[in-house]
Amino acid sequence: MGLQREAEVLAVALASGRHVVLEGPPGTGKSTLLRALADEAGVELVFVEGNAELTPSRLVGYHDPAMVIAGGYRPDAFVAGPLVEAVRDGALLYLEELNRIPEESLNVLITALAEGELHVPRVGRIAAHPSFRLIAAMNPYDAVGTARIGQAIYDRLCRLSVGYQDEAHEREIVERVTGIQGTDVELAVATVRATRIHPDVRVGSSVRGAIDMAVMTAGLRTLRTVSAASHYGAQRGALLDAALASLSGRIRLDEASDRVPEDVIAEILDKVLADWLRRLGGEPQPDPEDDSGKVPAPARG
Repeated sequence: MGLQREAEVLAVALASGRHVVLEGPPGTGKSTLLRALADEAGVELVFVEGNAELTPSRLVGYHDPAMVIAGGYRPDAFVAGPLVEAVRDGALLYLEELNRIPEESLNVLITALAEGELHVPRVGRIAAHPSFRLIAAMNPYDAVGTARIGQAIYDRLCRLSVGYQDEAHEREIVERVTGIQGTDVELAVATVRATRIHPDVRVGSSVRGAIDMAVMTAGLRTLRTVSAASHYGAQRGALLDAALASLSGRIRLDEASDRVPEDVIAEILDKVLADWLRRLGGEPQPDPEDDSGKVPAPARG
């Protein structure tokens, strides 16, 4: 998985009764890491997607109106939300996109984190099971639709920064997910990693972009009968179309940039291809039988 350090820190935090926020860009394996630890520990994982619609009643629970009308506020009329379920049953409550959750819903968490209990109107006190843990995840880069997390929440959470994995592990992920190996994976991963350091890009692509690019490249090669022996123009065309489809919607350009994602992706791909060709055996030479002005890829040995 390539997150050994993060796995160790998170495992110790959970074992010692800490609640944790995992902070990092999308596609870095935060949910995969947590699911693996929950499975290993044999603990239930309650998943909640954070968004503006996550009201306190959806998080905590509510009384069924029909049952209340029929018999009043009986215990069986209460429909437990994910927070109550996790607190009562001792599960891991995983809140995605913590900084997209409304403030009034975040405030509900404070008592559970600080006191280990909840007080629900017409239900009463619900004590937290000893194994209850809250794990939250948030993307620090995307400010659209997000809110600042209050210090009262942060003060009750350990913070674990989760970054992108190294190139070798990202290739392993793409190969495992797609079943594709070789050049298409190498170029897809290199292109995606280059989006994260380009000066015009504020937010680069996650490894999901590399997965899609590898699949799209392989499919376009088959559809267009483009092989490793095809001239450079045909190969670049398949790679570029795959990259544009896979990455143009995933990257976010800097507000000061006057460029469009398509231009940036084409520039990145050309640099990745040039570096790849040089590693294979020097600069490519023009193909005298190709009038497209492109050059053939050197033979792979």
